[in-house]
Amino acid sequence: MPFFVLHCPFCGAPETDRINLEGDRFLVFQCMFTPQVDPSLPDDRLEDHLRRTYEGSGAQYFRSMCDRMHLFFTQG
Repeated sequence: MPFFVLHCPFCGAPETDRINLEGDRFLVFQCMFTPQVDPSLPDDRLEDHLRRTYEGSGAQYFRSMCDRMHLFFTQG
């Protein structure tokens, strides 16, 4: 568990994990929202970054994720 716990910009759920994979970082929240962030971004700027990037775009964000998942699974 990271020292600086973030909260989901959609529902306020706490962060549960951080996954570093092949040079990328993914933040995992209790609600299963898992945004990809720049691993060099300091902890004290992450929450502001999430708020600016995702807050207020909930439906649009989730619709684009749904579309991407649909393409992934239908292309085999």
